[in-house]
Amino acid sequence: MWKGPDPLLQAVFRRTGIQRPTVAYIGTASGENPAFRLMISSRLQKAGAGKVTLAPLCGRRGNAEKAKAVIETSDLVFFSGGDVEEGMRVLKEKGVTDLLRSLFRTGKPFFGISAGSIMLAQQWIRWTNPDDDTSAEFFDCLGLASVLCDTHGEAEGWEELKALLALSPIDTIGYGIVSGTAIVVSPDGPVSALGGKVHRFQKRAGGVIQIKSLFPSEDS
Repeated sequence: MWKGPDPLLQAVFRRTGIQRPTVAYIGTASGENPAFRLMISSRLQKAGAGKVTLAPLCGRRGNAEKAKAVIETSDLVFFSGGDVEEGMRVLKEKGVTDLLRSLFRTGKPFFGISAGSIMLAQQWIRWTNPDDDTSAEFFDCLGLASVLCDTHGEAEGWEELKALLALSPIDTIGYGIVSGTAIVVSPDGPVSALGGKVHRFQKRAGGVIQIKSLFPSEDS
């Protein structure tokens, strides 16, 4: 699937300034699926990561104290893809959300793919009745990145991101992270694109509209 090192992940590891940084793997969104974890861990290491260690939180093997130790001692914290709501449910159930937020405030780098990226953001959306559009409601994510975002939703016209923005205050901006791209969110708020064009949408008085896309800077 990936013939060479992923350039986005290489950029993540370069930003740490650490040779072969160790990575804590949080797989709550995928139920810590072993095959998926093996594939993603291999991808991370091919791009320059050192040891990738599971922070065990799911099922009978879940151990919050062991997971916290892995998270605290790793150079970076990674969130896998899967289901955003399930991933957040497990994090809250195991009592690790406060630790994650605390580590972020002290400078620990976090990154994710797909649902993992959304979990790092402010909020996400669900429908209490999948057959009723009016049943849409948002729920809180970790809030480490002060953004709303969706990933690889370009084929569906970013329907979920637009629905989330429709529930948000006027002028709120949402980022549509196109496949093969990423956003970098600094602790003090600025957002930059990585790897290519990132779509942006904004809640206006008349509804949600697409606004000027975000492009990588020359030095990113």
